[in-house]
Amino acid sequence: MILKIILIGIGGGAGSIFRYLTSELLAKYFQSAFPIATFIINFTGCLFTGLLLGFFEQQTVNNNLKFLFITGFCGGYTTFSAFAAENMNLFQSENSTTAFLYILSSALVCITAVWAGFIISQFIFNVR
Repeated sequence: MILKIILIGIGGGAGSIFRYLTSELLAKYFQSAFPIATFIINFTGCLFTGLLLGFFEQQTVNNNLKFLFITGFCGGYTTFSAFAAENMNLFQSENSTTAFLYILSSALVCITAVWAGFIISQFIFNVR
């Protein structure tokens, strides 16, 4: 139990740092009312989650790696708490159309990204 918590903490810390760096980089190049950095982070985090799920299904992997990478890193990297706060701000600033577009596109794109990552991983990691 203690090892799992430590692995999740290490992965989550790394994911949070990577999220911050990604957000800063994207903010430098993209400026708009649409929260593009959070959207891209959620998309890539979901895609990576799907890839990992597919990889772990195909390989005999220690469960600790799942805690490190999926629960820890991907949990720290993706930003659904920021997503919720940004939507609240969009609604409060009377940008409800942008908020609804953001909510719908995030849900559709991120669920599709997890599915795509899983399918891609079947081709990459299928060693049977």
